[in-house]
Amino acid sequence: MEHPVHRDDIGSPPVLWRKLLVPLTSLLLLTASAGAGAAASTGSPAGAPAPTAPTAATAEAAAADWGAPGPYATAVEIGAVTTLYYPRDIATSDRRHPVIVWGNGTFAFPVVYRDLLLHWASHGFVVAAANTPQSNLGVSMRAGIDLLTRRDADPGSPFHNAVDLEHIGASGHSQGGAAAIVVGADPRIDTVLPIQPGPLADIDGVRVPALLLAGQKDSIVLPFLVRAFYDDADHIPAVYGELRGADHFTVVGDPGPFAAPTTAWFRAHLTGDLTARAQFLGAGCGICADSATWSDVRRNGLATG
Repeated sequence: MEHPVHRDDIGSPPVLWRKLLVPLTSLLLLTASAGAGAAASTGSPAGAPAPTAPTAATAEAAAADWGAPGPYATAVEIGAVTTLYYPRDIATSDRRHPVIVWGNGTFAFPVVYRDLLLHWASHGFVVAAANTPQSNLGVSMRAGIDLLTRRDADPGSPFHNAVDLEHIGASGHSQGGAAAIVVGADPRIDTVLPIQPGPLADIDGVRVPALLLAGQKDSIVLPFLVRAFYDDADHIPAVYGELRGADHFTVVGDPGPFAAPTTAWFRAHLTGDLTARAQFLGAGCGICADSATWSDVRRNGLATG
């Protein structure tokens, strides 16, 4: 049983973690490849209406908002296995909130990605982040779904009847990105969003749409490794996006260019936001025209149809 700890402010040490993670992650990825061939406020008001199909007049404003803090104040609960990031008013919410399960990079913990996970929570998602620094098997990520399933069914929990277990996405960074692909084979998952995923995963088992993100200047998980997952994902709607100028640790601390597209993808697939969907799928493609943000964008036939 988890014994959660609540904190009012959990600091993020991006500079220190960047210095520690660069050599450690490089070493582990090389070794693995060879061997295996409490509350934190956003300052935003609580409460937001359920998403509706946007009008043309609101499309531009909606797109701009995905990278800005969402309408929900946020809270954090630290447990033994899972850290939860969620809308602070979830106990009194009149809606169910979709879920994102998260896997960390090698030797990292959720606090390293705190800004991104809180950003998603501010947009109405419940994020269940695995506390393990070795997430590749996805066991702890699946445990996050199990935890929220119990909490949603528990009349004494603030999460009671407030978690949308029918809409769950999987994401993670580096080794955790590979874990998101592994967890993507779980029938409870509706979409996967691996960020600079390590090589130890098989996307053939995934049966849901995938957004695969690479960094143009990533020298640890080189872009061609992420493109290999994309090339192999010809059985599902798949989008490959390479963020211009991003290195392997751009997402650490302030997520910068990763905040908007990841939020839009999850809004598209977990909330039915049609404007967000148009950024990636269908005949038009919002990110395809944004060469300032993206150095390479590719979509397979199932994503363009």
